[in-house]
Amino acid sequence: MTTSTVSVSRPSRLDLPIQGMTCAACASRIERVLKRLPGVDAQVNFATERASVQLGGDAAADAGAVIAAIRQAGFEVPDVRTELSIAGMTCAACASRLEKVLNRLPGVTATVNFATETAQLRYPPGAVEEAQIVAAVAGAGFTARLRGESARAEEKARKAAEWQAERNRFLVALLLTAPLVAQMPAMFFGSGGHDLIPRGWQWLLATPVQFWIGLRFYRGAWSALRGGGANMDVLVALGTSVAYGFSAVVTLLGRMDLHVYFEASAAIITLVLMGKLLEARAKARTSEALEALVRLQPRTAWVERDGTLREVPVASLSPGDRFVVRAGDSVPVDGVVRAGRSALDEAMLTGESLPVAKAEGDAVFAATVNGAGTLHCEATGVGSDTLLAGIIRLVEAAQGSKAPVQRLADQVAAVFVPVVVAIAVLTFFGGWWWTGQVTEALINAVAVLVIACPCALGLATPTAIMVGTGLGAQHGILVKNAEALERAERLSVLAVDKTGTLTEGRPEVTDVRPSPGSDRVRVLAWASALESASGHPLARAIVAAAGEVPVAQGVETVPGQGVRGQVEGRAVLVGSPAVLREAGVALREADVDALAAQGRTLVAVAVDGQLAGVIGVADPVRSTSVAAVARLQRAGIEVVMLTGDHPATARAVAGAVGISRFEAGVLPADKAKAVQALAADGHRVGMAGDGINDAPALAAADVSFAIGTGADVAVAAADITLMRSDLNGVADAVELSRATLAKIRQNLFFAFIYNILGIPLAAFGFLNPVVAGAAMALSSVSVVSNSLWLKRWRPSR
Repeated sequence: MTTSTVSVSRPSRLDLPIQGMTCAACASRIERVLKRLPGVDAQVNFATERASVQLGGDAAADAGAVIAAIRQAGFEVPDVRTELSIAGMTCAACASRLEKVLNRLPGVTATVNFATETAQLRYPPGAVEEAQIVAAVAGAGFTARLRGESARAEEKARKAAEWQAERNRFLVALLLTAPLVAQMPAMFFGSGGHDLIPRGWQWLLATPVQFWIGLRFYRGAWSALRGGGANMDVLVALGTSVAYGFSAVVTLLGRMDLHVYFEASAAIITLVLMGKLLEARAKARTSEALEALVRLQPRTAWVERDGTLREVPVASLSPGDRFVVRAGDSVPVDGVVRAGRSALDEAMLTGESLPVAKAEGDAVFAATVNGAGTLHCEATGVGSDTLLAGIIRLVEAAQGSKAPVQRLADQVAAVFVPVVVAIAVLTFFGGWWWTGQVTEALINAVAVLVIACPCALGLATPTAIMVGTGLGAQHGILVKNAEALERAERLSVLAVDKTGTLTEGRPEVTDVRPSPGSDRVRVLAWASALESASGHPLARAIVAAAGEVPVAQGVETVPGQGVRGQVEGRAVLVGSPAVLREAGVALREADVDALAAQGRTLVAVAVDGQLAGVIGVADPVRSTSVAAVARLQRAGIEVVMLTGDHPATARAVAGAVGISRFEAGVLPADKAKAVQALAADGHRVGMAGDGINDAPALAAADVSFAIGTGADVAVAAADITLMRSDLNGVADAVELSRATLAKIRQNLFFAFIYNILGIPLAAFGFLNPVVAGAAMALSSVSVVSNSLWLKRWRPSR
């Protein structure tokens, strides 16, 4: 057999994105570095953050050298990510073979998903062109189309047309096969019953089924063999051809003493087609959640022009445009409210059933539904930049990814067909030798070829992942990839941040204890002057309490260490009591202990090296945190709180929510070390935080959960993003992961046990080829149907 090869031509021009430039001098430096390469001319645009590189003749540097030079200069060239729709795959072996072909392209890392009929590729810019990728797919015997926002509707229409064509072919096959199958019951009453229909007529009925209706199997088998592999089409084509060919020869020779098996070859093809139709319909249902998200996007928007409201296509809106959301309308794009008050139903994005109040300055998101008020908004994100579009991209990526549990199935699928063919050959010669009956041995070999099905193995994992990730999106749980879903199932410890995770994240100043010679107003003024530059919830609370904020100079912020600066000519330091102690400032420990005992978060203020006062900030515990912690503990997950607060404050909050283990005084940089220490004890550790301040700890965890983050972070910050600011979302995600992985294991068990039992039964003559064909057709359908049962999952809360 030969393997498919694709010649890769050398690109003459590269258009490269560049990350890490901070000024025009960076762009100039990259240009100089690139122009030193032989045969290279380059222009770098700092505004667009792209480099246009012209490569000369054969002696010029190649794309790899260009990218290496940019990286050596201290900048980064992100990989290109491409998604293709693949047509022509018939089983998991096809996906496995195509994946190998694509991974042989220079620099390409590819994953092919049989269930979604997609291929996801990642490669350095310039390493390979899209036309070469499509050519590689064609060389393997399949067809590829680039996927995108505009291509989704075309892809859906194409699949619908293909399904209708397949259905029509199946109906024709059924009509031709029915008379052949109708005589099968008579076979049990003697050999004469086998020929109720004259053999010539049987041959006439079976021939179009074999070579017209069954042409797809011959094409698929030829493409697989030409590409150096084998798939389900090889098994079906080989098995039915043997049965049909044997019957044709017997008929031509007039051997009335031998049976003919035209009904077997025709029935097998008809049943396999039926199975493919049912499988396609069931597979379409696995992506219903994603389709529902796509349908949420409104097609038109109302804008105010010349004093009147006009309805315009959503595609015509740009950032900065003003639009109006009337009562009952869906928000067309992401934006911010500039006038009006209302409440929006955001359940389609967050899973939250209660409407969310919106007023001037609040963010609104595309596809959410307005209540009774009218909102005048300014567009901030349109087209592919909306939160909804980001969620759709994330769900698509997750559905196209592979879980580690699928590796065994992939390994089996890669060698499945050759092994089955070998077993069929052994069955034929072994049966012939043992029984002396060539006909019986031949039919048993056909049954082996027909009953074996790599499709069920290929569908077991991705169909469950598709349903699980779609369900997650409906409940405000965005899973980045299948691997994260699998790791979440095995969590034993969850580390949680306090502020914004266990608490509301909306702290308020409750106490100010000034030192002698100072007062409340001055303490708040000094603190707010420095904190006004920060977006931390504590800083916002202090600024809100101060009212008027003085101007500060030379402000220096060190995360977790406090803020320094000059206010009205005096040196001011704002931070936790521990930070001021390290700076040599003497504290009034009685005030510190009293406020901490009440569960207050403490902010101390020093002026010219002397304590000015201590501010107590209260951040109420979320009403749902107690129940969420209890749910996680019932699920066998220990909850550990990590916070930079005073130990007494941490103890009060931990006690209020039912957490027995906590670490206080932990700086942001040290939270990652705390997570690593938990992992070193043999735990599978998850980390739940806001996705920004807790980034190092989130990265250190086995699974990271970003809770209640904004639109930009919501699609990229963590392994699993929870659209609601509620720790219950973590418990929901763990339950969903466990339900999905349980379904995957059930599917893999069904797929393996089906083949482990079916192939020996066929080899020893216990299965008629027609029955074997029906069983093979239904095996894939049963696996997909089992995945669809996952749609009944609901969070236990």
